Amino acid sequence: MPATLFISDLHLAPDRPVTVECFLGFLRKRAREAQALYILGDLFDTWIGDDDDQPPYPEIRAALRRLTEAGTSCYLMHGNRDFLIGRTFTRDTGCTLLADPTSVELAGTPTLLMHGDLLCTDDVPYQKFRRRIRNPVVRRLFLWKSLPKRRAIADDYRRKSGVAIAEKTPAIMDVNQRTVEEYMRRFSARRLIHGHTHRPADHSFTLDGNPVTRLVLAEWYADRSEILAVSENGWEREEIRPG
Repeated sequence: MPATLFISDLHLAPDRPVTVECFLGFLRKRAREAQALYILGDLFDTWIGDDDDQPPYPEIRAALRRLTEAGTSCYLMHGNRDFLIGRTFTRDTGCTLLADPTSVELAGTPTLLMHGDLLCTDDVPYQKFRRRIRNPVVRRLFLWKSLPKRRAIADDYRRKSGVAIAEKTPAIMDVNQRTVEEYMRRFSARRLIHGHTHRPADHSFTLDGNPVTRLVLAEWYADRSEILAVSENGWEREEIRPG
């Protein structure tokens, strides 16, 4: 049976053409060999609404539509950068939007899928900001603004976010192990797959007497990208190169 593929944190944007082309090439080739593709958040560096027609967004939507029409199921989870992806995007692409977290049975293993930011509970200011910015009223007020105004707000957010990240310690921005265990216990998961932290690694530990695994997805860069392929034989990390 074909493998199921997982990616996250591509941060696609107009000013990242090489990464965009790498993703489009991945959709044309490797993704079509898969049973399903899961995009666990931050496909885009920012998403200001489904009505944004700035290149390369129309091309990306069309490529995802071709993938789903070719028979590969595609599942999409909101990240902290693109949580405004909505029904119009999923209708145009054929992707299915997932809640964060989502529990699935994967090759016989109960698996929990998350973007990952909910696990970073040591970063208290971010968790407060996350709750505020995802308030339905705040989201609605933002989407009522014109595209130029939304784009300016998003650019300002990216700048402020970069400053805030630079002032935080790496430990604060990583997951909290107790929170990881709480989520896995709540969903009876034996495997957790997530992104967000940009720290790809395979973590094995014991939870309530059972061996469990936390697989962290990699961020995509212009010169180096990575996918996680999961099958009945286990999991494997595959490198994706431009071209």
